[in-house]
Amino acid sequence: MRRLLSALALTSFLVTALPALTWAQNGFTLFSGIKRENELPFRLDFGGQSNGWDRYILKIPAKKMKLAVGQFAITYPDYYKGTFDQKKIEVRVKGKAVPLSEVKWDKEGKLINIFPQEPVPAGSAVELVLSNVKNPAFGGTYYFNCQVLSPGDVPLLRYVGSWIMTIN
Repeated sequence: MRRLLSALALTSFLVTALPALTWAQNGFTLFSGIKRENELPFRLDFGGQSNGWDRYILKIPAKKMKLAVGQFAITYPDYYKGTFDQKKIEVRVKGKAVPLSEVKWDKEGKLINIFPQEPVPAGSAVELVLSNVKNPAFGGTYYFNCQVLSPGDVPLLRYVGSWIMTIN
C-alpha cells in the first residue's frame, strides 16, 4: 500500500510540475513585479544552464509593435555576468532575418542596441535572436527589458516589455 501511495504521489508531482516548468520558460511568472501585460515571451534553445552556451530567442508579439521600429534596445541587470556575441545577433520577422545596419553591445551600460537597415513595420511579430550567448556562471532570475525607437518619433526610447529569464 505504501508503494502505491508513493508512486501516486510521485506521478501527481510530475504531472503538475512539468507543465509549470514549460510555462516558466515561456514567460509565465508569478509575483515578478512586472505587470502581466508587460511580460514578453522568450525561449532558451539550450536550456538556460549556468556557465553554458545558449541561444536566446526574445519575442515581441505583433500587438506590442504599435509603431514601426528603427532601433531595439535591450537592457539587463548589472548582476548578469554572461557575454554576447554581437556578430551573432539578428532580428527576424515572419521567420526571415532582417538586414541590420549595426549592433552595439555596451558592456558597462548593460545595453544591447540593434539597428535594422529599414524600420520594422508596425504590427509585425518580431524575434530578437541572440546566438552564441555564454550564460552567467551562477544561476538566477534576470529581467531583460525591451525598449524601441520609432523613426521620425521623439528621440526617446519607449518601453515595450520585459523578458523574465531564469538561468539554472
